Amino acid sequence: MSEAPKVRPYLPADEDAAVDVWSRAGRIAHPFIPGEGEGERERKMREIYLVHADNWVAEVDGRVVALLGLILGEVDGVNCREIGGLFVAPEAQGTGVGRLLVEHAATLHGRLTLEVYEKNTRARDFYARVGFTEHSRRTDEAYGEIMLKLVRPAPRA
Repeated sequence: MSEAPKVRPYLPADEDAAVDVWSRAGRIAHPFIPGEGEGERERKMREIYLVHADNWVAEVDGRVVALLGLILGEVDGVNCREIGGLFVAPEAQGTGVGRLLVEHAATLHGRLTLEVYEKNTRARDFYARVGFTEHSRRTDEAYGEIMLKLVRPAPRA
């Protein structure tokens, strides 16, 4: 029997496992993005996002199964934390690991925001279930895809 998922800070030693989770989950979530999970996008993941974001991982039985990256965000002129990325290994999706990471971020920072591709309906459904609502829309200049900005209020005390 597997142990319960554990959330902990990302460590540089997690890089390959985190990139593997991102790559596999990203290809499923974003089939409309050319080269998702590889090449230049992988380089940016390794050299920019894993270095500059406040990253957390969920692990089960000592294996990284999910990655959450937090960056500074803004909604209506007010700073808050933004989920820059939440990626759950395909075999761990639907097990509560994503919810665990979102709840961890909310406990640390309160109000959260994020952007999600409109076409990523599975992620949109997940975010609705964990309390996010649509705030605004924009077109992603790089791919011409509609991005939804979602907001989740701070948990009540």
